[in-house]
Amino acid sequence: MEVSIWEKILNFADVVMRVPPLFIIDELLKIGLGLPNDNIALKNNEHSFKTSNLSSITNSISAVTTDSFLMEQFDLTHLAYKTYMIIMFKFLCCCIGFLAALYSFMLCTRHLIIVYLYLISVGVIFVSYWSNVSTMKAIIIYVSAHESTSSILDNILCLNLSDVMYNGPGFLIIQNYILQCLLASVFCYIHLAPRHPIVQKLLVLSFMSPSILGIHPLSVHYLYHAPVCATLIPLAVCKFVIWYNGVSMLKTIYMGYRHARNFIINYGLSALAETEWMRLNVPCVLRTFWMLRVAEQVIEILGDHYGKETFNYYVMIRTLLVNGCETLTAVLGMTSIISFICHYIGCFFQWILLTEDEDEKSIGTVSAILFYVLALQTGLTSLDKEKRLVRLYRNFCLLFTAILHFVHNIVNPLLMSLSASHNPALHRHLRALAVCAFLIFFPVSLLVFLWSHFTVSTWLLAVSVFSIEVIVKVLVSLAIYSLFLIDAYISAFWEQFDDCVYIIRSFGNTVEFAFGIILFFNGFWILIFESGGAIRSIMMCIHAYFNIWCEAKAGWSVFMKRRTAVNKIDSLPEAKAEQLERLDDVCAICYQEMQSAKITQCNHYFHGVCLRKWLYVQDRCPLCHDILYKVENMQNKDGGTALIEGNDRNDRNDVQDDTIVHARQNSNVQSHQNNQRQFAERLNEGR
Repeated sequence: MEVSIWEKILNFADVVMRVPPLFIIDELLKIGLGLPNDNIALKNNEHSFKTSNLSSITNSISAVTTDSFLMEQFDLTHLAYKTYMIIMFKFLCCCIGFLAALYSFMLCTRHLIIVYLYLISVGVIFVSYWSNVSTMKAIIIYVSAHESTSSILDNILCLNLSDVMYNGPGFLIIQNYILQCLLASVFCYIHLAPRHPIVQKLLVLSFMSPSILGIHPLSVHYLYHAPVCATLIPLAVCKFVIWYNGVSMLKTIYMGYRHARNFIINYGLSALAETEWMRLNVPCVLRTFWMLRVAEQVIEILGDHYGKETFNYYVMIRTLLVNGCETLTAVLGMTSIISFICHYIGCFFQWILLTEDEDEKSIGTVSAILFYVLALQTGLTSLDKEKRLVRLYRNFCLLFTAILHFVHNIVNPLLMSLSASHNPALHRHLRALAVCAFLIFFPVSLLVFLWSHFTVSTWLLAVSVFSIEVIVKVLVSLAIYSLFLIDAYISAFWEQFDDCVYIIRSFGNTVEFAFGIILFFNGFWILIFESGGAIRSIMMCIHAYFNIWCEAKAGWSVFMKRRTAVNKIDSLPEAKAEQLERLDDVCAICYQEMQSAKITQCNHYFHGVCLRKWLYVQDRCPLCHDILYKVENMQNKDGGTALIEGNDRNDRNDVQDDTIVHARQNSNVQSHQNNQRQFAERLNEGR
């Protein structure tokens, strides 16, 4: 138990240490990496600048010489050159800071601790400097106000302690002594320079020197510069650490590069990304970063509106939502929060349905990817605040309709399982049907609300298509669920059952395919007339390939396969009533009585529907493994001929000898029983 708690503490510390680099990256992205954020305003200012200069030059061209005009133009060019050089320098510094923060974020825990120890050492130096500066100012003011006193040490030796303590900087000096002792101890303990005794003593003396010199009778000029001189030795130690470990840092960077390259060569880029994602615990780090970022903004908003009656929680929430997605890192943090929420939404519906399917827990990951792609596709970070809030609401609406599809993916297999397995647990049926009712009534309510409050737009069309699609999918699932229940509780064999299921599923797939085409043209309209972009173009290509081309290809393949099986079955003769009465047997595939049957070439009787399903698996008889049909010409109703083709393997088997056929029949009795059992299992699975 103690080990697990200790591991949780270490994991939490590792997450917290990786958050500050994200804040650095976020601040650099806020300022646009040092580049001008508003190019349009910059162009307008430049245009007005040129226009005003042109007018002033035109007005004064008669009063100046050509040399002064050229000098003025040279000064303007030189000023513009200096401005662009400053911008490029800022951009270069921001890029270096961005890469350093990103590299620090990806360091292993041991190296990250070393980096933080070094930063703490530098921070200790600055805190010591600020404390010494404030103390020196108080000492200088006291000495200047008491010209009769040469120094604080003189008052102490004269036992004039009350004047020093109550009317002078006595308490401040004592506080500075204690603080400098603590800072010196911290610096000497964590700094990474060689631990020589002389260096340790010099470091402590350097931290304490301003407070010691401040009470002595020295010139104000020396006291003023004492804090700066006190930082020279600690800063020299920090600089020595950088230069001394520079080669080691370069080796660490190179080893990380070699490790990544070898990993990609051996396992691939996706495996490296997944491994690093788990090692860095990126979702938890992003969630922590976003929550701390929001907490900082909440404190700032409450501080600005403290004691004011104009404060409104709704306005604060809107502000937090807008500021929570103003940079790419902020969008990543919000994505992680959304993934966390969607994961537990999926868990909630699994708890309602009493299922434990681990695959469906990826709803959080899929929702996060969808939200981030929507944010990039709609340019969420580049919009102004009002448009960003509206776009964020629309993205949330699209995301929630997608979650409804994920919930349907959870309940659909459960419905099929409950109906096919004759599950008598009524409460499980009611739970599944209640979720289906929610998946119908909620999209309907959403559509009524949206169409009554918003005008027709491409976004509203996309939300409507997604909502109607989930309603159709739920209705198809309920229809098939009802058919399975009817088939399970009727005693007679239902030959049209398979056709009904196929028609209903075909209807649902056709509607989904049509909606996919509508969404493609809707996205094409947005790409051309509203907001284009490379990301939207890529997503449209992916949608066109997977949701249109692949679905059409798969649907056509199933249709042709079913059509071929129907043609093969139609080539077989229909059993007469007296033949079935004389046979007095059940279908060897489904073990149900035969009111009608098809006769194979090997003189075996099967239900036409069962035999058609068997043809989806193979083209041989379930009993004797002989071919089920022959290639022959059959007369059509209009007097024409239709050629029913078999495969080449069956054609070659047609020329085999009858004795071989009988030998195969006798030797494959056990195989025939196994095939019957396998197909019965597949038949049940299909149902």
